[in-house]
Amino acid sequence: MFYKASLLAFASIASSSLSNAAVIVPGATWTDTSGNVIQAHGGGILKAGSTWYWHGEDKTHNSVPDLMTWTRQNDALTPISGTSISTSNIVERPKVIYNRNNAEYVMWFHSDSSNYGAAQVGVATAKSACGPFSYRGSFRPLNVESRDMGVYVDDDAAQTAYLLFASDNNQNFKIARMDSSYYNVTTLVSTIPRSTLESPGIVKRNGVYHLFASKTTGWDPNANKVITANSLAGPWGAENDIAPRATRTYFSQNTFNLPVSNNVAVYMGDRWRPQQLGGSRYIWYPMVWGNNNLPTIVPADVWRVDFGTGAHIVAAGTTYEAERGTLSGPARLLNNTGFSGGTAVGYIGNGGSVTINNVQGNGADQWISFYYANADSGWRNTTISVNGGSAVRVDQPNTGGGGVVLSVPVKIFLRSGVNSITVGAGQSNYAADLDKIVVYTDT
Repeated sequence: MFYKASLLAFASIASSSLSNAAVIVPGATWTDTSGNVIQAHGGGILKAGSTWYWHGEDKTHNSVPDLMTWTRQNDALTPISGTSISTSNIVERPKVIYNRNNAEYVMWFHSDSSNYGAAQVGVATAKSACGPFSYRGSFRPLNVESRDMGVYVDDDAAQTAYLLFASDNNQNFKIARMDSSYYNVTTLVSTIPRSTLESPGIVKRNGVYHLFASKTTGWDPNANKVITANSLAGPWGAENDIAPRATRTYFSQNTFNLPVSNNVAVYMGDRWRPQQLGGSRYIWYPMVWGNNNLPTIVPADVWRVDFGTGAHIVAAGTTYEAERGTLSGPARLLNNTGFSGGTAVGYIGNGGSVTINNVQGNGADQWISFYYANADSGWRNTTISVNGGSAVRVDQPNTGGGGVVLSVPVKIFLRSGVNSITVGAGQSNYAADLDKIVVYTDT
């Protein structure tokens, strides 16, 4: 359980062109410009001038078109003894919006007791996007429960702001209008009954509101949804999946949705690891609108955002099928229609391994995505060794069974020309079944 109240701010450094932009690699270990692992879970994105700011939760205690060159700032909000943001309380899902009338940044967050009984929101304010933010207090909006929440500022002349929140023991989802200062809420605008939605975000497209949210399954991932309405007051339409249902949104939970152009947004999610929350990873994918006017996630391993053109650019990679590798020990071929080509390699680890030969490298650190299936209820792990070198451990979240295949990325040096990659050698536990690897030259 996470009880630390510190919330962090990261600023991204402005870049003049896409050619200078770093790639986005969902599920990788992201580090800031000082080389430290980024701790900004359950966060939100804000742009001020030419700089992007990412406010999120520091879980370690238990600006640019590329959105990936992040510089750690001072703590945006720190614990205050004797208040609802003490080190014994829960502070989650910070979202910061700018009030142009007050020239002030306002942070809203889920404020709760250690047993999640308080079910409140908290508000803090600052004159700078990085803070430090001054805590104004915690309360139940309109005297009802609020748990996983988000905020939305409309594009009307008044820039009206709204609180989006799971309420009534997570059974109903509500939208409330804020006052002009963004310090409180004044009016209940909409209730979506019996929806069990949480962790919301809104993108407005062609006058239609798209509400994104996960279902309430605790730390476990689920098929996140989008519902639409022509007004925030509703009526709201039927729930639609934003990714193939069996993938459980590629093992992630929605936290923020950033529009890029009329047809492209960035889905920003968390891949939670409850027993090691500081090791949770960020899953950011392009999300595109199709002919049905509904968005779908594009599960890109390595990609970029071009805010100048509004495009998302997916890196090309070379695929190597695991079943074409050299098997050792108990490793053997497995058949399932969910695998690429219908075949994968199982029984890796505990003496079993597979070596994929003739992997072409460019003499640099390169991203490699390992596609695997893990039908266990918990995580597995495997080892990766290149050309007989030291093994690198790779964690493998469960994929939910049913032939579902997910990918995890690793950055490894490949020499120029031919390389051999061995998976599973020397480990005592069984790893997930390996379907294929994809090697990217875009670093």
